[in-house]
Amino acid sequence: MTSGWDADEAVTALYAAHYAELVRLAALLVRSSGEAEEIVQDSFVAMHDKWRRLREPEKAVGYLRRTVVNRARSSQRHHRVADKHSSTEVAVSPSAEQHALAAESRAAVIDALHRLPTRQREVLVLRYYGNLPEADIAATLGISRGAVKSHASRGMTALRSSLEDSP
Repeated sequence: MTSGWDADEAVTALYAAHYAELVRLAALLVRSSGEAEEIVQDSFVAMHDKWRRLREPEKAVGYLRRTVVNRARSSQRHHRVADKHSSTEVAVSPSAEQHALAAESRAAVIDALHRLPTRQREVLVLRYYGNLPEADIAATLGISRGAVKSHASRGMTALRSSLEDSP
């Protein structure tokens, strides 16, 4: 991707190459696939709006990934606040992504993953789903490589424990 590209061409090319991957990433971080799609679409719109200000357009995918994670994080905070103030419990329907996984063991892993603290969940999703190296995870989340290792270790321990305890 060259800086000579205009925003329309550049973002269209990025969209074609990375949209599905980013939606799957977001779907593992938020409650539903619809919400994940909205987060990713909003991230692409934001990138389009800021394209001219990008200093390193070749890093646009990393910027998008970080934007998706940050927007997913914001969405989760919003849900926690809304849930606290909700007078009745609202059943959360499983996402299309979860239906597609079908296998019972995968559903158990996803359920356990959603019970992890946010940072541990983000690190594990980026590492094992996104296949990102520690340096890229650290850059995406704005934390040190040591923190990535720590969150990954604690997350895996908690995930293992949660899965062993389930029936």
